[in-house]
Amino acid sequence: MKHHGTNYLETARLILRRFELSDAQMLFRNWASDPEVTKYLTWPTHRDVSDSEQVLSDWTKSYSGENFYNWCIALKASSEPIGSIGAHAVNENLNMAQIGYCIGRKWWGQGYVPEALRELVRFFFEEVGLNRIEARYDPRNVNSGKVMAKAGLIYEGTLRQAERTNQVICDASYCAILAEDYFAAKS
Repeated sequence: MKHHGTNYLETARLILRRFELSDAQMLFRNWASDPEVTKYLTWPTHRDVSDSEQVLSDWTKSYSGENFYNWCIALKASSEPIGSIGAHAVNENLNMAQIGYCIGRKWWGQGYVPEALRELVRFFFEEVGLNRIEARYDPRNVNSGKVMAKAGLIYEGTLRQAERTNQVICDASYCAILAEDYFAAKS
């Protein structure tokens, strides 16, 4: 693995960049304070902007590490932050990362998360040199599984009662893509 940290990335419609402390109000307003958005996530809904400020303080400090990967998803047309995506676990022994993402409800169903996830898949295989990228979702959140499929991840199975979301202990469905799959599809 060749760690690069959270590099600036672009897609056709998105900018993937490091979070800044000044993003707190938008993070809070656009997604972190919405219980419908955080319903299937493992972190709690933000009660006020100070929760968002604390999270951003922790993230911005972590950017000094070359193995910290967490991006703000911003619209290219307006620079407005609409979500986050990152590697929440990097396993050096397995040359693998687990990806998680979140986007504001206003932007659901517009293809932004698959677009961002495809760019992370490219970045992690082509630049970092990972062998495996995986993601998991609560099977009740069917749309998250669809996002993963659109980005090329393949469903591998469901572990019963293996995760806790903001609601309950729940099943965890896993999807993944290997470097060999990615490069074979690319050629």
